[in-house]
Amino acid sequence: MEPITLTTDRLLLRPFAPGDADAVHAACQDPDIQRWTVVPSPYGRADAEHFTRQLSPAGWQDDSMYDFAVVLRDGGALAGALGINRRTGPGTFEVGFWTAREHRGLGYTTEAVLCAARWTFTALAGDRLEWRAEAGNRPSRAVALRAGFRMEGGQRSGLVNKGVRRDTWTGALLPSDLGLPGTDTYLPAGVGRAGP
Repeated sequence: MEPITLTTDRLLLRPFAPGDADAVHAACQDPDIQRWTVVPSPYGRADAEHFTRQLSPAGWQDDSMYDFAVVLRDGGALAGALGINRRTGPGTFEVGFWTAREHRGLGYTTEAVLCAARWTFTALAGDRLEWRAEAGNRPSRAVALRAGFRMEGGQRSGLVNKGVRRDTWTGALLPSDLGLPGTDTYLPAGVGRAGP
């Protein structure tokens, strides 16, 4: 897919560029980002360059993941990162994100997640956007809840982070949660069924 830029009132969600390596490297020095996300730890300058020059562009090129730099429209500072990844099964995607320490608590990440969710449901024909975070990552869960994700439970050994299997919290957002039509018909459990 050709990389695109999305906009909100306060943000630009644009593809990462090589020039973002310094800001990504600086943000990922935060122990919380290294603890709760799958970025390498320690996070070196070479990791930031690899991400901005190779990994992120490759995801757009092979249509497997769409990484966005979340940038403030006023001033251009990098507020965070957001990725939409294809999951197994048609129409299913997963969102992941981190927020630079100095931009937390201002609603930027929730705003970015909602913008990316609408794009996923319309441009990518998504019918389900999943969120997963390691159990205990309360800030990530708070963003997901504010964006309208419904918590669906947890998964034992649901992700691998730095070589360790960890339990996860899970949630999902559907097009109908945002007032959008889905690609496929959705029949919730117990609706429209006859018999026991």
